[in-house]
Parts: sequence; structure tokens; C-alpha cells
Amino acid sequence: MTATGPAPGEGARVLLVDDNPTNRYVLGTHLRRAGHEVLEAEDGRGALDLLRHTAELPEIAVIDVRLPDMTGFEVCESVKADARTAGLPVIHVSAAAISVTDRAQGLNRGADAYLTEPVAPNELLATVGAVLRYARARQRAETLATRLAELNRATLDFYRADSVADLAARAAGGAARMFGTHALVVVRTAEDGLVQALRTPGGAPVPEGSERFAREVMRLRARDDAGVHMETVPAGRLAGTDPLTGGSAPLAVAVARVKGTGSAAAVVLPRGALGDDDPEVLTQLAHACALSLEALRSYREEHALALTLQRTFLPASLPASPLAELAVRYLPAGQTAEIGGDFYEALPVPDGLMLAVGDVTGHSLDAAVVMGELRHALRAYALEGHGPHVVLGHLERLLHQVGSPVGATLCVVLVEESGRAVQIANAGHLPPAIREPGGATYFLRDHGPMLGLGLPHPPAVRVPLPAGTRLVMVTDGLLERRGGDLDEAMTRMAALLTTAPDDVESVCDLLLTHFPPDGDDDVALMAARLR
Repeated sequence: MTATGPAPGEGARVLLVDDNPTNRYVLGTHLRRAGHEVLEAEDGRGALDLLRHTAELPEIAVIDVRLPDMTGFEVCESVKADARTAGLPVIHVSAAAISVTDRAQGLNRGADAYLTEPVAPNELLATVGAVLRYARARQRAETLATRLAELNRATLDFYRADSVADLAARAAGGAARMFGTHALVVVRTAEDGLVQALRTPGGAPVPEGSERFAREVMRLRARDDAGVHMETVPAGRLAGTDPLTGGSAPLAVAVARVKGTGSAAAVVLPRGALGDDDPEVLTQLAHACALSLEALRSYREEHALALTLQRTFLPASLPASPLAELAVRYLPAGQTAEIGGDFYEALPVPDGLMLAVGDVTGHSLDAAVVMGELRHALRAYALEGHGPHVVLGHLERLLHQVGSPVGATLCVVLVEESGRAVQIANAGHLPPAIREPGGATYFLRDHGPMLGLGLPHPPAVRVPLPAGTRLVMVTDGLLERRGGDLDEAMTRMAALLTTAPDDVESVCDLLLTHFPPDGDDDVALMAARLR
């Protein structure tokens, strides 16, 4: 059956099954005079074959109980057992099987009504009308439930969109699936301008209509008029190329605008695809699309603001030092608008060159504030001439005194003034990787507790190193993946460094190529080559 059948008072396609030509003629004549279209079959198998091969199913079947090849009860059971025809209402008619037992059997085996012959014309038509009213009401309810389920699915899908064009495509695909027809979606933001997407019921993209047509769609509601507007547009009224009907049929257009913004979304369908209850569903879809569009726009603004703020907490540039050649990479998490806590530092100090990479736990304003405090305090303590482990001790006391709500990991390295040794103090951070000129690569795994636990920090480890040694420090966003093994990732990193080029910029690029960020966490990466 079609998703949107005739109104309750309109005629229907009726399947009439009776082996008696006279009965078929009489019943068929009454039905046709009442405005119904009648399909006829003279036995059960003929009726079932007709149902299997017809493109448009009837809305109701009138079936004689006594057929030559099978009973009407069996025909009814076969109809109800087939998913395609299970919703087809059946009226049994019989001149012989008229007992209470016969009627009860017919109803128990799937019939919706039972008439005994001779049937008065008004009784036949009244019964057909009553069964049709119920069947059509049920069909409308089922169609509406399906539409609403698809609307919920489409709305949830909107929030997975990562761009305005992606959102338009998802909305067009949802509308096409929901209403079983080609659908055009036009969206607009102040930043992106006009974007359109056209989809088939199967989800395949097809060429969009003209931009002029899309602009005309958006003009159906004033720019400053918030809310949702739904209207039927006569064929050919909108200028430009109509991609849905070619201008030959009316269109249903729902336009939604978000108050106080330039965000707007329009969903366009052929008007004939909509049933009585569908305009409200269409307006809900347009409204959900507009709200998702505004959420996406707001997210992009917040993300850009967060990144700008976050970068103000990081060094503007790396110092030029005779002790080491330096390179750094910083990649903020791409899946959150919140500020992360990864940071790095490099600065000349009285005893050499101080390098540091740290990670404050969490993604929040608190994490950003603590990150800024730690970085500036680190610079101050280092410039006073304190060694790495003393710096960690001072930072521990600082976090305790300010009542920090979060902790942090931090690895601090001092390249001594001679350039032939480094001092490393590690507060719970990933161990730094050391690659000596001969190719030997290892991690210095000595470490103390993370900052913020109120625990003492052990002395720094001094490691003599020849010129040309490379030192690499990273945050966990580079190596850790959900469900992955950190030790295995560190082993892969060591193997890469063993054969990596000498240039520190190339080292950073190599690591990011083999460990592409997943967007869930920030990545800070610093490479140093002792001169």
C-alpha cells in the first residue's frame, strides 16, 4: 500500500476474488458505482499471484470463502503472512459458510470483516467503508510513526556534521529517506553564505539546482523573521532551475531561521510526496536543521576562540641557542572547543638551556589556568638558576598553595652549558627518548610522582651525551589511543628515531606522519639536537 492513501471518503483499489462470474459482476458493479477501482481474480492462486506482481497494491480485498483451489481462509492467511501485504484488510463473503463457527473461523484466521450472501448493496458498501476507514487511519498512524522515527534519526545525525556542507547533505539525505522522494536542502550562515545539497531516497547525491533557485527559496521568509514557515509553492513560481520537478509540479517548502543570527535552513520536497500529517514533520525537520546549523556555527566560533586563547599561553617562538637545535609541534585537539593543558617551554638559563614539556589533566578552563600558572612559574624558577628537580619542587608547592583543582605531568631537561650532558627531572610524564649519533635509541624511564599529589620529587638524573644526540619529548596525545598499547607505541617510536634524519624538523614531521593525531587530545612534541 502507498504511504499516503486516499482520504476516508475517496474510492479505493479493491481486489475481488470469487469463482462465480455472476457474483463477481454483481459485487463489482456495486463497488464501481460507489467510486472504487476493482481488480478481479477467480481463484485463490490467481489472487495471490496478482498481489505479488502488481506495482500498486489494493487497499482492501473482498474474498469468497469457497474457492475451487483453496479456501478463502487460506488465501487470507497467505496474505497476512507476506510482509508486503500483511496490512491489507480482508472481508470474507460466503453464501454457504454462514454459521457462527464459520464466521468466527474467518475472523480468527485474519479477516477484518465477514459478510453472508445475499449481501445488500448498502451493507457491502458500508462494511467496505468501515474497514477502509480503520485501515487508512492505521496506515496514517504507522506512516507518521515511521516519519517521526526517521526524524529522530536524522536529527541525531545532524550533530555528527563537521561542516555546513556536511550538515546540508545529512539533512537532504534524511528528508529523502523520510518522505521517499528527492529532497533539496538549502542552508545559510553569515560566514559560509548559501550552501545546498540534493539527495535521492537511497542517499545518493545528485547535481544541485541553480543558486538562483536556492536564493529564491530563502527569500520565502524575511531575513529577520525567526521561527519556521511552511508553504506550498505553485509550479514555476520560483525563478531558477527547479531540481526536483523541473518546474512542473508544486513544491512544499519549509524555511526555519534562528532568532538573532544569520543561520537559516530550508527543506524542499515535491508537494505530492506529503500526506495530511507530513507538513508538521517537515517543519520539525527544517527547525532541527536550523538549530544544528547554529550549533555548528557557534561551535566553530568557540573552537577558534579557544585555540586563540590557548596559543597565547604558549611561547611565541623558540630561542636560538648554541647548545641545541630545536623544533616543536603543537596540535590542539580537534574534537573539542575546550582548552587543553598541554604545553612546552624552552629558554636560556644561567646554567645552560632549559627545555620542558608538560600536560595538565583535563580539557577545561581550570586546566588552561593551571597550565598558564605552571609555565610562567617554571620560567621564573628556571631563570633564577634552579635545577630541574628544584623547579619541580617549587611547582609542587605552588599547586598546593593555590589549591589547584587539577594535577599535571612535567618533564624538565637542562642542557648543561658544556653541551655534553643533560639533567632530567620527570614528574610522572612520558619518558624522554634519547637517540645517540650511532643510532642507539632508548627512553630514560626514571621519574617521580606527578605534580599536585604533595609528594617529594627525586633528584634529577644526569646523563652525559655526545654532540649530535637527539632528545625527543612528547605528550600522551601523540602515542596513546583508546584500546591501544602504550608500550607498543613507544617501541614503534624508538624504532622510527633510530633511522630518523638528523634534522629536528624532519624528526617532528616523521613522528606526526606515523602517529597521526586522532583529534581527541592535544599533542605537544619537542625535538632537540645537541650541537
